[in-house]
Amino acid sequence: MMVYIIIAVGIMLAVLALTLMAISKGYDYKHSIDPMPDNENKSEDEKDHTG
Repeated sequence: MMVYIIIAVGIMLAVLALTLMAISKGYDYKHSIDPMPDNENKSEDEKDHTG
């Protein structure tokens, strides 16, 4: 019976370790954004409304 408890605790620790590694990897992810478009890329409608 003690063997089953040790195996269960080992599995729980392995799942906990994998969960913490996945969370850490998610927080380390570097997000990137696209640059702002130039004024030349605006459509004619937007140019008319801005003056």
